[in-house]
Amino acid sequence: MSLPSAPAVAVILAGGLSRRMGRDKAEVLLAGTRLVDRVAARLRHQNLSVFLNASDDLGTSLPLVPDTLQGHRGPLAGILAAMRHGASLRDPTSHVLTVPIDSPFIPLDLAARLSAAATSDGSIVIAVSQGALHPVVGFWPIRLADELQAFLEGPENPRVKTFLSRHDTRAVEFADIDTPVGPLDPFFNVNTPEDLQLAHRYVEFVG
Repeated sequence: MSLPSAPAVAVILAGGLSRRMGRDKAEVLLAGTRLVDRVAARLRHQNLSVFLNASDDLGTSLPLVPDTLQGHRGPLAGILAAMRHGASLRDPTSHVLTVPIDSPFIPLDLAARLSAAATSDGSIVIAVSQGALHPVVGFWPIRLADELQAFLEGPENPRVKTFLSRHDTRAVEFADIDTPVGPLDPFFNVNTPEDLQLAHRYVEFVG
């Protein structure tokens, strides 16, 4: 069996409740550009077809991939929706790439590096930076969709790391981005107003 090729499909996960930000992250501007638009642009730079996992299109032109399960079930529900969407395409893809809406500095080689680390036996590939795993920045084999749905519908609290622990999971380490104002984690999350203020320090230096 041949190894998976670089993904053609990426899904931005935007179904979170944004409690710590105090408002919908889709409305948050970083240097005049919404977070969702920044993430989409960085994915398009990687020659990916970009979709949005959310309850509505958030005022973007991105095609919508809503959750396939009822109720708010966290990021795994969005990952499941991404898998189902990848399988439904006219030319189904073997894997999908997922990233969160609140990571505006994702690497421009993310898709290539994650897909290069995948194997033909259905491994999940997850990004790592500064020694920390970023569970929803991943390259997911769509053949795991039924298993993921069963996990989400089961009695356990459906945590991403719990699902990952049950599968062959490979980590790809990404270095900090060097900037004139100090090193930047490429998966820096804008979760709070304080995070947004910090992100403004770096945005002009990240291509």
